[in-house]
Amino acid sequence: MVELLAPARDFPSISAALKNGADAIYIGMEGCNLRANVSNFSLEEIKKAARIIHDNNARVYVCTNTILKDKDIKDLESKLPSLHNFEVDALIVSDLGAIDLAVDNGLDVHVSVQANISNTRSLNMLKKLGARRVILSRELSLDEIKEIAGKSPLEVEVFVHGALCMAISGRCLLSSYLYNRSANHGECLQPCRKAWKIISEDDETLIVEAGQGNIQSYILSPKDLCMIKHIPSLIDAGIHALKIEGRARPADYVATVTRVYREAIDTHLKGSWKFKKEWISELKKVFNRGFDEGFYFNKPKQGPPQNQAKYVKRDIGQVLNYYRKAGAAEIRLWDKLEIGDEIIIQGKTTGSLTEKVKSLQINGKNVKKAEKCRVGVKVTDRVRPGDLIYKRVKR
Repeated sequence: MVELLAPARDFPSISAALKNGADAIYIGMEGCNLRANVSNFSLEEIKKAARIIHDNNARVYVCTNTILKDKDIKDLESKLPSLHNFEVDALIVSDLGAIDLAVDNGLDVHVSVQANISNTRSLNMLKKLGARRVILSRELSLDEIKEIAGKSPLEVEVFVHGALCMAISGRCLLSSYLYNRSANHGECLQPCRKAWKIISEDDETLIVEAGQGNIQSYILSPKDLCMIKHIPSLIDAGIHALKIEGRARPADYVATVTRVYREAIDTHLKGSWKFKKEWISELKKVFNRGFDEGFYFNKPKQGPPQNQAKYVKRDIGQVLNYYRKAGAAEIRLWDKLEIGDEIIIQGKTTGSLTEKVKSLQINGKNVKKAEKCRVGVKVTDRVRPGDLIYKRVKR
């Protein structure tokens, strides 16, 4: 059975992934992963996260996939016994020393995409070192992946959705050179997302992409990967796990993308595959830079660095109470809300719940709209006091 693997940057994201069908969740450990610029999990938080994820019959993988120096290896070594005690299902690593340490501590090893694994012989070698799974390089075509998966002694995982890097699986020096912030230590400031002028040193001729027609180009900024149309081909290629990128993304992103890919995977597994245009429509509601198929069939296309989502979130209120029998929440509004609006309710345990507003009540009376008041709203799942309310608004 193919695994759907979702990202999480915090506990709301974990809840969102679990409620929307993730088989496994990957999280970052403080100090040694490639998302140093976002919140990561302390050992105590990993312990709690592992318990929550396991209680929901899912698996948890911990990322420690930066380039590690001796001091980093010592720090990692001190933490691995705790990860083993927490029954973490695997460690995602790219460093050979980290693989050795993880195996010595009885942890399953998933070799990170940062290792740039692109051939079967490398998989055979990693098998000898004790690895269980390899996340293949994003620069491989689907045909190449299929060939590797057919010969692989290890489980094979690939990315199917999210941001792409302009360098080979993230091994970029631009951020380090320009800002002294190393991408290979999780500190990338993404200068690739800026507009660039490319000029030949020989004759000072301005080089732009064919047909671009202007003097600035986002030639270093690829569109986001989206393989939702090709789920059957990916599964039939023998891939064990389909991975969603996005440990820097909020809970509503995790909820939406996980839900869409879960439905697509299940549709194929039930033998009733038919691509649905609404899947793309849903994916366009959350952060994206436009969609492309990466290297699976050709080469990535450049795209705008800005968010191309069709909607933005507006902070409009907070949950005060939840009434289980009535299936309703009492909300304190500090903005407008009307029948027909789409709202997102987010919280640590609630995760991310999207609702279409079908009824509003003020003091027991039905109303069509409300503003800056206490109002009752029907909800389809439990929410909790303190959960934040957002309204989706067209850009």
